[in-house]
Amino acid sequence: MEFTNILPENILTIVSFIVLYAFLFLLAKWAKDLFTSYSINEELAEKDNLAVAMTMSGYYLGVTVIFAALLAGPSTGLKSDLMAVGGYSAAGILLLNLSRWINDKFILKAFCNIEKLTQEHDLGVGAVQFAVYLATGFIAAGAITGEGSLVSFAVFFVLGQVTLALFTILYNAITPYDIHAELENKNIAAAIGFSGTIIGLGLIIMNGVSGDFTDWQQDLLSFVVTVVIAFICLPILLILIDRLVIPGKSLRKEIQFDKNLGAGLLEAICAISFSAVLIHLV
Repeated sequence: MEFTNILPENILTIVSFIVLYAFLFLLAKWAKDLFTSYSINEELAEKDNLAVAMTMSGYYLGVTVIFAALLAGPSTGLKSDLMAVGGYSAAGILLLNLSRWINDKFILKAFCNIEKLTQEHDLGVGAVQFAVYLATGFIAAGAITGEGSLVSFAVFFVLGQVTLALFTILYNAITPYDIHAELENKNIAAAIGFSGTIIGLGLIIMNGVSGDFTDWQQDLLSFVVTVVIAFICLPILLILIDRLVIPGKSLRKEIQFDKNLGAGLLEAICAISFSAVLIHLV
């Protein structure tokens, strides 16, 4: 749907999609409650759990990214547009909830994420889950742009999740610390730095899976090339910013030993900024 020129006669369309978005927002909350073993309302309202609020914020942003990507697609009429946007958004909500399970089992697999969030109110784990939800939203948004099917949407979503899990292994290999150990030590700076890199990777994958589906061989090859570029460029970037962002100081040491939140934020922003530039070059 192209809304670049808003005219008075488009009011019905605008209102219709605002209502649809509000409904999907409520559907997302219902789905999150359904697939979550703890009471989100209790954690947010009674326990003032900021860690859960962070993960919910990433979840809602992921939903919004998917919805917005669908709005940018071609229009085939209001009724069919509403059905397509609603249907694919609902599928995206389901996949976002699946991504939480993938995060628990394959990304932050060294401990129970639920216990970290609900019992320890761990902001580091909340930050990483925020990033995974947002990155997943980017990946899903890329997979649903252009002409494709639910099958191609699901396949590239799964491939994107596998990529996030593999990159976690690579991240641990190129950093002097283990992200799981740092999270266990309540190192929020390390969590922020890692989260920014995950979000940046999500942007790159989104670019790699976006566009019209042509055929499996060509699209899978394009995806693999994108992942290889990301797996080469992001580690090089992390090595460079470790020494160049704060001259004479190691950003990694600031994160690992001083738990410097500013250093973690700088790593995150550099990774996201670089990824935003890279997607326009590949």
